[in-house]
Order: sequence, then structure tokens, then C-alpha cells
Amino acid sequence: MQQSVLIIDDEKKICSLLARIIELEGFTVFQANTGKEGLKVLANQEVHVVISDVKLPDVNGVELVKQIKEIKPYAEVINLTAFGTIQDGVKAMRNGAFDYITKGDDNDKIIPLVYKAMDKAKLQYRVFELESKIQKQYDFTSILGQSKPILAAIDLARRVAPTDTTVLLLGETGTGKEVFAQAIHFESQRKVKPFVALNCSGFNPDLLESELFGYKQGAFTGAQKDKKGLLQEANEGTLFLDEIGEMNLDLQAKLLRVLENQTFIKVGDTQTTKVNVRIIAATNRDLKTEAEEGRFRLDLFYRLSVFSIELPSLNERKGDVLLIAKHYLKQFAAKVNKPDFTMDEQFSENLLNHVWKGNIRELKNVIERVVILSDGQQLSASLLPYEFHHGAVEGGDGMKMETVEKMHIIKVLKYTGNNKTETSRLLGIGLTTLYRKLEEYHIS
Repeated sequence: MQQSVLIIDDEKKICSLLARIIELEGFTVFQANTGKEGLKVLANQEVHVVISDVKLPDVNGVELVKQIKEIKPYAEVINLTAFGTIQDGVKAMRNGAFDYITKGDDNDKIIPLVYKAMDKAKLQYRVFELESKIQKQYDFTSILGQSKPILAAIDLARRVAPTDTTVLLLGETGTGKEVFAQAIHFESQRKVKPFVALNCSGFNPDLLESELFGYKQGAFTGAQKDKKGLLQEANEGTLFLDEIGEMNLDLQAKLLRVLENQTFIKVGDTQTTKVNVRIIAATNRDLKTEAEEGRFRLDLFYRLSVFSIELPSLNERKGDVLLIAKHYLKQFAAKVNKPDFTMDEQFSENLLNHVWKGNIRELKNVIERVVILSDGQQLSASLLPYEFHHGAVEGGDGMKMETVEKMHIIKVLKYTGNNKTETSRLLGIGLTTLYRKLEEYHIS
């Protein structure tokens, strides 16, 4: 990584001399003689360390620190002054300066100080880059689609994201509810804090309570020490509760208290724990009907549905099918080091005519399997699973369903390096079923 320093000083001779000294250390150096010029350089160049005089013709160098940090948050600033005061020094450090030194004392200090500031700036730059990549990966630009239904859902999510309002995401399984929840989090003021996801259908009621609220040592057999629940792990961030409709009524009452006053009691505890957490919930159920029939708390439903967003199914946004398919084709092609694929007319038509019961998740799985099976760059309809083809298949042995299935299993096994667990996942069948088919087709 290029290591660069910007010097801002209105005394041109001092600026040039200091630049020469720092260049001899192998750093790239930019020069500016006013605060305005310095900010322009910052906006157009990659700068890691700024050495700024305090007395500049157009701005106070101590105040300039704030503006520098706004443009380059990871950059470190060293203030130089001919007449140092404790008050200015304290203010400079509060504004985010790395150090504040007096001219004349800087001859032996400046180079070691630049190296220290550069080390800190490089570390902060890496963190900044990582955070930028993560945010880009999970922000609203990561949601694929140009159809009216998905754009309407994105618009609603964008509007609610900057607030702390509780959000309820509704829609069929596989429509991307967790992707929306992540985007809302990373477009909010909480984006630098944790995003924690919990699938409520994955635990029995007792285990779910422990996972969500935590427990005290000795609360039950096996509770050897205190455990933080996911509510505490998500403190100051966002907790995403997927399949909220699976939560039992007792836990719903505890969750309602969290939503109302941000407090709860751990399992086995007598003290109240306070948190600051935003809740985003999701379900594929009709919670209002569930509440009316006594399977979900009506008060919790109203508290969760302060801001509801209905995510459209893939069948409601058929115009996005090929766009999403192309995205996953490119992704999986890169994963297995294959060139980019093209779809023939029949392949595309079959995708468009298919009823996507599993929505985007199903489409993603179909594309992954197609990439595994393909021997060429153009994808034909014959690569698609059986349910995409209408009518019985007739012909020689090579076209019998048993033969096609056997060839399909062998190809996926080869792709996974004979990993049975991964093969069963890609085939969408249980491990026991896979072993039965291996025996049936005499596949070793």
C-alpha cells in the first residue's frame, strides 16, 4: 500500500524542506499552503498522515482536524505550531489529532512521529476498507431486481432504515427476508454495531429462551457459568428474529417487555437486564389470523407490526427471474473456475415459466446445480431438474429417468469430491436417501 503524507503550511520554504526530509524516508508527499488547498488534495488523493501548521491564512489548523477527519476518517493528523499552548493542544487532541508539537522541537521528533502515525493510519485504513466492503455487500444495492414490487419494498425499507422503529418483514419462505433485515441494519445508525440473527424455528422453547435471554450460573443442570443471550450480544445493534410465528406464548410475553422498555430477566436471575437493541422480525405466517385464533399474542403483533413490509414472491416478479439467474450464474462460475455462461432460449423460457415455490432460494439452488452439470458455456434446458420438463420422457436407456438420475448423482459426487453430506445438500435429498440410491444404482 502506498504510504502518503500531506503537509499543509503557508511558509513554502518550510513546507518544501519538510517534504524533502519525509520523501527521503520513502513516503509519497503532497504539499499545500492553505487549508482549502489541503482539503482539495485530501478529496482527490489517498492520504494517510497529515502534518498541518496551526496558523494558516484561511483556517485554524486545530479546527481543520475535524474537516480532515470528515474526508478521510482513517487519516492521522499531526499539528505543528510556532507558539504552542496547552489549550490548543488539548483541543487538537479532542478534535482527533494524533499529536501536537511545537516547531523547533520537531527536528528529532517528526520522523518517528510520522512512522507511528502511519502505522495507526494503515491499520485504520484496513478496517475502513473492510467495513466499506461489508456495508456494500449488505446494503440495498445487494438486493437484486428492477420490478415494481421489489422496488416498492426496497423504498419502504430505505425509509425506515435510519430510524429505530421495529420492523416486521412478511412474505413466503425464500423471498430474502434476512437480506432485507441486513440491509436495513447497514443503512441505519447502528451499522457499526452487531447484527445478530436468530431463527426461532430452530430451537425448542426452553433452548430458545436461553439463547435469546441468556441465563445465570446454576439456573439449570449444565449451566456451569453465566451466559449472555443474543439480546445482549446485539446490544446497541440489531436483533433479527426470523420465523417469529414459531415462538411460544410465554416467550412472546418476555419479548413484548423488551420491545416496550428494553429490559428482560435472564433464566434463573432475579435482576433486570437493560439493553438498547432494535428488533426486526420476519414470518411467512399471517400473524393477525394467528393472534385472532389464540396462537400469537395480539399485543405483540401490534407492537411488531409498527412498520410492516411485504416482500413479493418470485412469481410476483417474473421480470427479475433472468436477472437473478445471471447473477448467480456468474457467482457460481467464478466459484468453480468456469467461464461465464449463456442461457439458450429454451433454458430461459423454462425459468420464466416455472412456478417458484421456494422463491429466490430455489432459483439459487437450481443455478448452482446447473453450473455443476454443465460441460459447455451455453446452458440448455436439459440441464434443469425434472420438474422443469413437462410430459414423460421417452427414448433409449440413456433417457430413462433412472439413468438420468444415476448420471446426475455421479456428477454431483464428482463435483463435491465424494462428500456425501454436501452431495445430499446439493441434490436436495436426505443423507439416508442418498445412501439408498447409491446402493440401488451400485455407485461406489
